[in-house]
Amino acid sequence: MDKIVGIGEYGIAEKREDFIKTYALASCVAVTAYNPDNHLAGMIHIALPHPVNEKEGQRRPIYYATSGIPIMIDRLRLEYGCQLRDLQVKLFGGADSLRVDDYFKIGQRNIKAVRETLLAMNLKILDEQIGGYLSRSITMSVSTGQIEIKTLPINC
Repeated sequence: MDKIVGIGEYGIAEKREDFIKTYALASCVAVTAYNPDNHLAGMIHIALPHPVNEKEGQRRPIYYATSGIPIMIDRLRLEYGCQLRDLQVKLFGGADSLRVDDYFKIGQRNIKAVRETLLAMNLKILDEQIGGYLSRSITMSVSTGQIEIKTLPINC
């Protein structure tokens, strides 16, 4: 069965026949975590680095790197018994805008916040396909942890 992860959502799957997917990662960043010992997979689709205020952070915590990643990782640890050292973590997305007046640089800021959050949690990044001017859609196999990436150029 396919589990679709939307913007500001995460998904966890433990059935070997399952796949976790997310679509159209431009400035957003997907973080995947895979435990090869028990074939457990998690994926989160981060939209922004951090909330602008506490109320927004409480309303949509998965939307942000600084709050969403710890929520997913804690669930993998506490509910499924994963050890941090066993998780294979990968990053995807964080594209740059083609606009010359892109003052916000959300893709770059998302990547930075994701890396800092993972570092603070003592999680190492095994692989990454980030930056550039590509929209990425990814599919993660629960059986193998392999990631299939489909890319399209960002237009405009």
